Amino acid sequence: MKETENHEPTIAPGLNNYQELEEKATEEEIEDDDSTSVTQLYLDRTPDK
Repeated sequence: MKETENHEPTIAPGLNNYQELEEKATEEEIEDDDSTSVTQLYLDRTPDK
């Protein structure tokens, strides 16, 4: 794994929706260490009564 100076989560400029984040990395990208894992958090909240 490559070490970087910035350890904060970032999103690439131009990503306006999550469709790009859901794309799977190709085998070549994985082998070249040119991919990252993406974690999505969904909050399922019910309204107060």
